[in-house]
Amino acid sequence: MNTPELLVPDWPVPDGVIARVSNRHGGVSHAPFDGFNLALHVDDARDKVLLNRRLLRSELPEGMSLQWLEQVHGTVVVDADDDAVERCGDAVYVDRRGMAGAVLTADCLPVFFASRSGQCVAVAHAGWRGLAAGILEKTLARFPDAGADILVWLGPAIGPCHFEVGAEVRAAFLDTCPNEISRLRLQELAFRPAQTGGKYFADLYVLARERLAHCGVTSVSGGGLCTFCDADHYYSYRRNSRTGRFVSLIGLAPDQG
Repeated sequence: MNTPELLVPDWPVPDGVIARVSNRHGGVSHAPFDGFNLALHVDDARDKVLLNRRLLRSELPEGMSLQWLEQVHGTVVVDADDDAVERCGDAVYVDRRGMAGAVLTADCLPVFFASRSGQCVAVAHAGWRGLAAGILEKTLARFPDAGADILVWLGPAIGPCHFEVGAEVRAAFLDTCPNEISRLRLQELAFRPAQTGGKYFADLYVLARERLAHCGVTSVSGGGLCTFCDADHYYSYRRNSRTGRFVSLIGLAPDQG
């Protein structure tokens, strides 16, 4: 059976906001990309990936357009369009009915955004580089709403049990803290010393929540999953460097008429 298995995030968004996360189940890709790989850049057979993307589209409302990205671990936020052009960026902003944006991950953190009014949504690809550089802040700045009027859901990412990083990653976050209290809090909550000297286990979920809080976001759901641990459901680059990517997408349902 090729039907994909899609997770519906549990967060208090208005009707008309469509959010989904895929996993490895379903699809037609062969090992090591089995089965529902949606990335064209990982050496999977192109025809298999395109068929997987068609299967994904079949699970969305009829007539819905999907904006794909060429991701570069940067801070560019792309406006979703229905011209079928794959744009370079690491977040997609949507304010048109019948449009959705997608990011691909295999350990990095997908972050979903929706205005409380249900008029605007976005999704961001947030690895540690993008988080440190401000991808969440750039995505929030695209909304006309204040931070307190934005709802956020944190999708599946590598957990602090397996995300070992060097001192330079820790410094990239601690050195940009707005004050000493924030620095000490982040140091305690987000970086656990590893047995290897100069290494730490970083918590992407904590890092994201702290940055969102600094922007006034008060409603953050999700978090707590680990793509490395859950090999049955999720691809993980840290676990298997030659692997696929799963999708996190969000959009606004087409007008009924």
